[in-house]
Amino acid sequence: MLIYLASAYSIGDQALNVRRQIEVADKLLAMGHTPIVPCLSHLWHLISPKPYEEWLQIGMVWLSYCDALLRLDGKSVGADLEEAEAKRLCMLIYYDLREVPGLTKK
Repeated sequence: MLIYLASAYSIGDQALNVRRQIEVADKLLAMGHTPIVPCLSHLWHLISPKPYEEWLQIGMVWLSYCDALLRLDGKSVGADLEEAEAKRLCMLIYYDLREVPGLTKK
């Protein structure tokens, strides 16, 4: 599955928030899924800053192509909006990595 990660970015330490998404993405990849890691836009933003609303819009486009959303715990207005959009799209939503079915890699 193509799985979008939704979690905090701007609340708390941004570098740690990015690291957290990458660590979860690695686990999803090992399970046979393809993670979408929107916090990696942090690097893009360092080189070419854009308004917060534009990053949210880009994330919503990425989300629209996904099969599921994995909502990591923690306070986040952006992740809450992404979760609401996933619900509107009738997308699978997981709230814990252990809920995500593992696939066997070929």
